[in-house]
Amino acid sequence: MIAVNGINMHVAELGQGSTILFLHGFPELWYSWRHQIVYFAEHGYRAVAPDLRGYGDTTGAPLNDPSKFSILHLVGDLVALLEAIAPNEDSVFVVGHDWGATIAWHLCLFRPDKVKALVNLSVHFFPRNPQMNPVEGLKLLYGEDHYVSRFQVPGEIEAEFAPLGAKAVLKKILTYRDTAPFRFPKGKGLEALPDAPIALSSWLSEEDLDYFASKFEKTGFTGAVNYYRAFPIDWELTAPWTGAQVKAPTKFIVGEVDLVYHIPGVKEYLHNGGFKKDVPLLEEVVVLEGAAHFVNQEKPDEINKHIYDFIQKF
Repeated sequence: MIAVNGINMHVAELGQGSTILFLHGFPELWYSWRHQIVYFAEHGYRAVAPDLRGYGDTTGAPLNDPSKFSILHLVGDLVALLEAIAPNEDSVFVVGHDWGATIAWHLCLFRPDKVKALVNLSVHFFPRNPQMNPVEGLKLLYGEDHYVSRFQVPGEIEAEFAPLGAKAVLKKILTYRDTAPFRFPKGKGLEALPDAPIALSSWLSEEDLDYFASKFEKTGFTGAVNYYRAFPIDWELTAPWTGAQVKAPTKFIVGEVDLVYHIPGVKEYLHNGGFKKDVPLLEEVVVLEGAAHFVNQEKPDEINKHIYDFIQKF
C-alpha cells in the first residue's frame, strides 16, 4: 500500500531490475497481469502492477464524484507512484491494456520524460476530436444502448448489475468474444450480451474468476465505471493536447477478434498511416490471430514474448 496523490494505492510487485509498470483495464485488477509479473521477474525485471484508482484494494478515491476520476487524476497517480517506488529511475517501461492503455497514452502525452518505451494492448491511441466529446461521438455511432452511454448516469448501471452479483457480471464481460460493441439496453442489463459459456475459457479458471469477483463484491463497480463518467471532463481538460503526438518508442498489440479493433475506421487508422502519424516512434502493430480483448490473459506466452523482445532493445 503506497500513499500517492491523495489515495492509498495497492501495488503487486516482483523481481529486481529495471521497472516495468503494468496498467490494467476495465473491469479488472493488478491480477490481470499475473502471468506477466512472474515472467518478467524471472527475466531480470521488476514488475509492478497497481490496482488503479477506484479498483480492488486501492482506497481513498471519492466514488460519489466522477470528476475525481479524470485522466489527469489517473496519470497523476502514476507519476506519484513512480516517484515513490522508483526514485532512482528517470523513466520506466510501461505496459497498458484497455483503460490502462488509455492512461499510458496520456502519461506519454503529459510526462514523456517518465516513459522509456511503451507496449500497449487492445486500445490504440484515440486522437482528441476538438469538435465532439467521446460520449457524444459514441452515441452518434452506436446509439443510446452502447455501454459508454449507459454508464453515464451515476448509479444506474450499478443497480442493473447488483441483482446478478459481481461474479456473473465479470464472467460475461471477461469471456466476451464478439466483435460487436457491448450494448446494455435499459432494463435488460447484461441479458443483452451473449450468455457466458458454461465452461470457463481455458485462460480464466474458476479460481481466477473468484479472485476478481471477491474484490468487486467488496468495492462494487462505481469506481471502475467512473472512468467513463469522466469522459466529458477529460475531453475538456485535454484541449491543450489537441493534435499532440505520443513521442515514446511504442509497440501496439491487438487481438484479431477484439471488439475495439472492429470499431468502424480503426483498421484503416492502425494500418494506413494515421496511427504512425500520431505515434511517430511506433515500431510495430501486431494483430494476434484468434485472440479477443483480454489478450494479456488469453495469450500470455505470446504477449510476454512480444513485450520482452521489444523492451530488450532499450
